[in-house]
Amino acid sequence: MLEYFLYPLSRHIIVFHVLKYITFRTLSAMITALLISMIFGGPFIRWMGRIGMGQVVRSDGPKNHISKKGTPTMGGLLMILAIIVATILWMDIANVYVWILLFALAGFGAIGFTDDYLKLRDRSSKGLRGSYKLVLETVLTIAIIYLLLRFDDLNYTLTFPFFKKIVLNLGWAYFLLFLFIVIGTSNAVNLTDGQDGLAIVPVMTCFGVYAVFAYVLGNVKFSDYLMFTPMPGTGEIATFSGAVIGAAMGFLWFNTYPAEIFMGDVGSLGLGGVLGVVAIILKQEVLLAIIGGVFVVEALSVITQVVSFKLIGRRVFAMAPIHHHFELRGWVEPKITVRFWIISILLALLGLATLKLR
Repeated sequence: MLEYFLYPLSRHIIVFHVLKYITFRTLSAMITALLISMIFGGPFIRWMGRIGMGQVVRSDGPKNHISKKGTPTMGGLLMILAIIVATILWMDIANVYVWILLFALAGFGAIGFTDDYLKLRDRSSKGLRGSYKLVLETVLTIAIIYLLLRFDDLNYTLTFPFFKKIVLNLGWAYFLLFLFIVIGTSNAVNLTDGQDGLAIVPVMTCFGVYAVFAYVLGNVKFSDYLMFTPMPGTGEIATFSGAVIGAAMGFLWFNTYPAEIFMGDVGSLGLGGVLGVVAIILKQEVLLAIIGGVFVVEALSVITQVVSFKLIGRRVFAMAPIHHHFELRGWVEPKITVRFWIISILLALLGLATLKLR
């Protein structure tokens, strides 16, 4: 928005010329979202505490999590607000991709908000029924597909990291993959959000990688040099990604162990859902399985646990998701969290390596 109003003044005030650079607006969006999260984080936590929006702890969860009961939750609301404000301020308002991402963020966030609200209202860890949540996520994802078809030529092909010549045309089956990636990522991030600061750093590393890819794919010279198909307009996704990283950094200030606030489903479903949409738009769907490896492992641990118990009556892990397994095996929470952070950083570096190693 600032570019739209202020860039024309660059003919008279040369400093406004920087608004044309995506790199400048990406960093500006990151700093703006960070400041919003940092400045309003404390007051938001106190307000949530006053109105009784405290975490409801699962009765069958690890015993050391009982102390978390009553900790303010739904911190994702502040993150989403910071992301939306920072993105709109620094984005190219004519870019349809960013508006679709904002719609996805708000939509999945609203589903998460409903889940959080029901948990707090009923003082129960159950919240929104799983089948209802799945239906809402499916309807929202179909709406996103429609928007991409309406305003963009949605590509039905699937590319693979490290293999530039392997391209699969999935045809209409691509829509099923679209649903699987977006809904799966949303719920995988939600499953990972079970310890202080555990989910938010992998979210940041994933968006950091996609910010680089967005910039490369949106730039004809860079994409040609690295032998990618140029995708005009996708560079603006870097601005959105910068806002996500900034808001997440500000949130982590309060969410690191011992957490003063939790993001809640409003944050985890919102960020997870929009992460899946970013992967789809940039045509880097398979890459998400690499850079989001922490989320993949967390989700697979739950699936494995459920399938094993139903088929043979035995549990593979002491508790799922897998971070709880390590917790019950004696690892302290900060050790688990930091080790998962390290893994997410290494996976992000591997993902960035696919830019050249193809």
